[in-house]
Amino acid sequence: MKVAVLGASGRAGSEITKELAARGHTVTAIARKPEAIPAAPGVTPVTGDAADPAALAKLIQGSDAVISALHHNVVAATLLTALKTAGVPRLLVTGGAGSLEVAPGVRLIDTPAFPEEFKPYAVPGITFLDDLRGEKDIDWTFFSPAALIEEGPRLGRFRTGTDQLIVDDKGDSKISFADYAIAMVDELEQHNHSRARFTAAY
Repeated sequence: MKVAVLGASGRAGSEITKELAARGHTVTAIARKPEAIPAAPGVTPVTGDAADPAALAKLIQGSDAVISALHHNVVAATLLTALKTAGVPRLLVTGGAGSLEVAPGVRLIDTPAFPEEFKPYAVPGITFLDDLRGEKDIDWTFFSPAALIEEGPRLGRFRTGTDQLIVDDKGDSKISFADYAIAMVDELEQHNHSRARFTAAY
């Protein structure tokens, strides 16, 4: 496929870009600092600001899908406008774990254990997901990671779910950026969660 990656120089974006390239996809890797994008066959680094929907539409035109690894200060309406203008049918989004449920009707962000200092970063992600849920034209997928996403080995094994936080037998919820990228590209190729959210963790 021809895929545009937004935020391709970041930790999640760079791993997603590498995973796409390794599987033979053609990647337009968009970032404010394209020199930080990892070089790989089939990857074209491009300077771009995703906050400008008209400019972004020109960069993503002709893509089969867009994968956003941006922080959620770029809101859903901006990206959706760009995709509609460019005629791109699919959007896959790197989300947050804050809106995942730890019990029926209880989100991770609502628990006492959720750090107060993380809430300003988590709330925009929850708003982004809520906005996507009202979208009828673009085929979207929102990928919430485990509670902890960090540098680590590429194991190639993890569990997936939908709206519930996945924890291991110790109660931990984590995944590496490399394995997160595998799950994201799997979703791109397999299309299992159309207009839905999913999650992955060890």
